[in-house]
Amino acid sequence: MANIEIYTGPACGYCEAAKTLLNEKGMLFTELDITDVGVLATFRERLPRVKSVPQVFINGKHIGGYEDLVRVVNNGSFAER
Repeated sequence: MANIEIYTGPACGYCEAAKTLLNEKGMLFTELDITDVGVLATFRERLPRVKSVPQVFINGKHIGGYEDLVRVVNNGSFAER
């Protein structure tokens, strides 16, 4: 099973949509809320140029935001990650 991490923030519609998509597909994930200062520090280390959430990692590989997640889940390449 893939290790999915999703960085999220408050009042983020795309974050909610990403979590809903993963839940509907029965995919387990770890939510990392950037309002936690430690999580935010890690987010900035992993993605120094990225300023938006959600940001999704699959098995440690950054795949991008919500639209990237939808593409990976819907085109069947999820298992390859």
